[in-house]
Amino acid sequence: MSLPPEKASELKQIIHQQLLKMDVHGRIREVLAETIREELAPEHQQLSTEDLIKALRQRGIIDDVMKELKFVTDVNEKERTSAPKPSTHFVDREPPVLKKTNIDPTRRYLYLQVLGGKAFLEHLQEPEPLPGQICSTFTLCLHFRNQRFRSKPVPCACEPDFQDGFLLEVHKDSLGDGSKMVDATTMLSICDPVHMVLIKTDTFGETTLVASYFLEWRSVLAAENGITNVAVELLGVGTESKVSVGVLNIRLEMYPQLNKTLSSEITSTQFTLERQKTAEKERLFLVYAKQWWREYLQIRPTHNSRLVKIFAQDENGVNRPVCSYVRPLRAGRLLDTPRQAARFVSVLGYERAPVIGGGGGKQEQWCTLLAFLCRNKGDCEDHANLLCSLLLGFGLEAFVCVGTKAKGVPHTWVMTCGSDGTITFWESLTGHRYIHRPINPDDPPLVEQPKPLYPYRTIGCIFNHQKFFGNCQPSDAVEVCVFDLHDESKWKPMSGEAIKSVCPPGTTSSVPPFPPLCASTIDAAVTSNEIEVQLRILVSEHRKDLGLSTVWDDQLSYLLSPALAAYELERTTGVSAGNEEFQDAVRRAVPEGHTFKGFPIHFVHRNARRAFATCLRSPFCEEIICCRGDQVRLAVRVRVFTYPESACAVWIMFACKYRSVL
Repeated sequence: MSLPPEKASELKQIIHQQLLKMDVHGRIREVLAETIREELAPEHQQLSTEDLIKALRQRGIIDDVMKELKFVTDVNEKERTSAPKPSTHFVDREPPVLKKTNIDPTRRYLYLQVLGGKAFLEHLQEPEPLPGQICSTFTLCLHFRNQRFRSKPVPCACEPDFQDGFLLEVHKDSLGDGSKMVDATTMLSICDPVHMVLIKTDTFGETTLVASYFLEWRSVLAAENGITNVAVELLGVGTESKVSVGVLNIRLEMYPQLNKTLSSEITSTQFTLERQKTAEKERLFLVYAKQWWREYLQIRPTHNSRLVKIFAQDENGVNRPVCSYVRPLRAGRLLDTPRQAARFVSVLGYERAPVIGGGGGKQEQWCTLLAFLCRNKGDCEDHANLLCSLLLGFGLEAFVCVGTKAKGVPHTWVMTCGSDGTITFWESLTGHRYIHRPINPDDPPLVEQPKPLYPYRTIGCIFNHQKFFGNCQPSDAVEVCVFDLHDESKWKPMSGEAIKSVCPPGTTSSVPPFPPLCASTIDAAVTSNEIEVQLRILVSEHRKDLGLSTVWDDQLSYLLSPALAAYELERTTGVSAGNEEFQDAVRRAVPEGHTFKGFPIHFVHRNARRAFATCLRSPFCEEIICCRGDQVRLAVRVRVFTYPESACAVWIMFACKYRSVL
């Protein structure tokens, strides 16, 4: 393999620096002196290069050098950076083959090593896992400047054994020629933090958000030798956002080494200026928001009870303007249509923010996008924010709607405004779409009014990354709402400039940048097969307990596939296709005088035992699984449809055919 001259010289420089760091030259001199004393004194013969290398090898110096130089290859083997590839490189839990990264010697990298954790006191009593035993694990997810990384899962413990390294590329396309080596002063202006999210996965595969932390990495620019060690205290989330959950030991290193480091006074001054600038912008926005709210209440006293949400708390308990939770998000080649995006968001798990204690109150927690994606589940607000961002990315005029559904339960959903004035509601939890046709309350009683099909009752406000409108129509009922956003007598707008000052793209902002979506790491065919085999075992065992034998019909199982594909296509596009062929195939497979029964069901998890327990709760499915009769043949087909972020839609169909004996 031949290297271009500039790469070869760069490589030589790196090796030279490494040799200087280890003081290899000094050690070689010692060995040389010793060898001359031992071997040359008696005979005064010429010492060859081979003799010297042999002596160095015997004393283990060559091995030491190779071990130290392996630092670079370890980084290559473990990590992948996003450039120049698209951001679809999430490393799986146990990847079969890890490709080496092509490190560009003309770019700056930040090598972030996680060297263990301590004081995770919740796991103080956790027993040491036995070899091969399934246990709860911690996984650390990172996002930095459009690059995403995931650590290897480690068993939960008071001192979790994190030993991972991440090579983060530090460069700025907007600085002009991206291939130029950036210096410390230029890097000081890159204010993107490293967002770290700690996820706990229990023995059943359920994920919990443990901590979300923004690491200020630029302290390394003032560190001697370009290396610094940081002890990061992680705080909990939601109601526990002031409670420490543990400490991570982190080592930061610039690569290649900086020729000139900054003084700590310069870096601390820069951080102080940025904080002051952000705090001032947020203060001015708060003053404006209070004034806007006073004006809104003066329109009508009943506005006080409307769901007009200007700020929302994130997982760390920080109040952020709601507009900052949304921005145009492009999915690259991972999603092709807005409806496919809606389907993807709907198969991400739904879970209300956990509340400690009773009372039935809803704990508010709008997660940052990285925390939502890494956990693979969230509340309706998280789903609506992500769907709105994706629809904006597809070029639609989309808004998040805040209001209520039946029984006054607070809810959020998404709305798009067509260029022809058509208003479409998108339910982010199901992927369903509804066309909104307002009822005119002034029409005579005999005029037929449209019957709303959507579940929404009231609407208080709508927003996206640039606009915020408060509903100031006489009634906040959705069915009579007119979505003429240019009419200020119906919708009170916020100043676009005020929103822009606190929401990206701004110069400095406390709002975290959005991570890219990552491709699925699930093999759909393998996973489908695994779940199907497990379900067959569960069905056979269940029937055995009832004193029934089980005979599987593989051909009938295969014939169920088109139906499952059609169900998923219908969920994604709203169009049903291929039903005639499926019905014809089943008729041909079921002999005269036999009865066929089928039961399809849909899940967004891959736990076969959980799915089976749910199926048994349905009387229709239980009737098929526990079928008695003459010549009973059972069939089951599983089809897993994968989406970005390893989300998946799992379709299962149980069926049976038997001779009707009456």
